[in-house]
Amino acid sequence: MSRAEEAARRVELAKSQERAESVKAQVLIDEFLRAAERAGVRPEPLRAVLYTGQSVKTDKVGWYLRKNRSLAIGDDGSYYVLTVPGGLKERLRGVKLTPSPPPLVVGKGGRDGEAGDLAEFLRWRLDAG
Repeated sequence: MSRAEEAARRVELAKSQERAESVKAQVLIDEFLRAAERAGVRPEPLRAVLYTGQSVKTDKVGWYLRKNRSLAIGDDGSYYVLTVPGGLKERLRGVKLTPSPPPLVVGKGGRDGEAGDLAEFLRWRLDAG
């Protein structure tokens, strides 16, 4: 097997692992949605932050997962990264969020308090009410 074929194989294996991880993470998110409904934890309008630092409205409602409000779960069960590109138009009109595949480990490689198991972040959000 050539080096290029081996590299392509490693990339495909990594993608496959990410897809499997996202399926498991989605199960946790679905459980969170049911638990939030039972507990009466209501979603709120989500805001995003442009790369320039301005906060903008979005087209989604949900629950923030981090205290810095950089990640959220939408009321539709989607996982959103709330740091987005944009300029003047987005500052005036807001942004349409695009869901990202959910990870089992939030903020992999990040600082303490910013990284951890998705289950822990979801539990924290439920406990916060």
